[in-house]
Amino acid sequence: MNAREIEQAYAAARKVYADCGVNTETALAALETVPLSLQCWQGDDVGGFELAGAALSGGGLAVTGNYPGRARTPRELRDDLEKALALIPGRHRVNLHSTYGEFGGEYVPRDSFRPDHFRGWVDWARERGLGLDFNATLFAHPLAESGYTLSHSDQKVRRFWIEHVKRCREIGAWMGEELGTPCGHNLWIPDGSKDETVSRRLRREILRESLDEIYTTTFPRAALKDSVESKLFGIGLESFVVGSHEFYLDWSRNQDVMMCLDMGHYHPTESVAEKISALLTFREELLIHVSRGVKWDSDHVVLFNDELVTLMQEIVRADGLDRVHLALDFFDASINRVGAWVTGARATLKALLFALLEPTERLREREAAGDGFGRLAWLEECKALPLGAVWNEFCSRGRVPAGTEWIEAIRADEARLRERR
Repeated sequence: MNAREIEQAYAAARKVYADCGVNTETALAALETVPLSLQCWQGDDVGGFELAGAALSGGGLAVTGNYPGRARTPRELRDDLEKALALIPGRHRVNLHSTYGEFGGEYVPRDSFRPDHFRGWVDWARERGLGLDFNATLFAHPLAESGYTLSHSDQKVRRFWIEHVKRCREIGAWMGEELGTPCGHNLWIPDGSKDETVSRRLRREILRESLDEIYTTTFPRAALKDSVESKLFGIGLESFVVGSHEFYLDWSRNQDVMMCLDMGHYHPTESVAEKISALLTFREELLIHVSRGVKWDSDHVVLFNDELVTLMQEIVRADGLDRVHLALDFFDASINRVGAWVTGARATLKALLFALLEPTERLREREAAGDGFGRLAWLEECKALPLGAVWNEFCSRGRVPAGTEWIEAIRADEARLRERR
């Protein structure tokens, strides 16, 4: 679409929405303020840049596919991120796992990671006006092979992982101070069991002790925002997960730590959207890992579907736009990796725009008046409003391709990438 076509379509859509009581300019301005945190691990299939001493195994991870072109170095990964960001409207962030540091060709134990190992990432982010988020990495390591880390019964193993998370929180706080925007540090552990477990409470008591020690050290929220991520089950963890939703919900209640709700970490019939208003009633902030599960926690590329739209509607309806942080969390090695990033990010932003364009006040009026039919009818009619024209306008203003042009931009780069990698 050319600029004139986008402008004309937007003018017509603006009038349609205005007739429904919605100001599209207000919606676009609100969308502009929302950053997504793009996950680095989509670019290299959760490989990271450690050398000898760690192997990608265990921990409930499964990356499928062998599509060519995986990023093999930090520079290649940053190049791919730049390609993706150039096709995603808005200003966003990058989410790093700790194993994506630059270790100078040496093996560095994870309990010895330092800010210097991430200087290249901070310099890159500063030059491009990006924020960074960070994650401790408690999987893909010989000391995680047993299936337990922070809840391990062996104090030496547990000590290693406690020190690793401590170092990661320090690195995250340093990133936040360096870049002038709070770094979100998220903790997910793969602890659990494939089959029936007798000592469930013991494992959870150990995990609580580990967390209490780790989070005794506090950092200014202007530098670091902590979160903990629960899970229902995973590969090899079908029967028992130590860090369940209920565990973290209770543990974090009196801590300055956010809950992270991953869209793939609950029962397939359980709605993450339903949890948002409940948690925001008692908590200042939440982190959402935006993912798409197919029959299980399979981390498929995010699409504009009912689940995603409902999530965004609940965020907007709960007045949580400035209290709910959004981070992508999927990894698909079966398709173009840059294309996966862009597809998921654009779908997420589009779903949020759909929610922002909802005539929420009109719906609330119908609800308050006890007009169930009117509320339902308006919700149904909203589905046919000209979202696409407003979305294309947002892309145009952000100087990224509108319509389907971004697809061709990725294809044009694919041949070059195949030759070099």
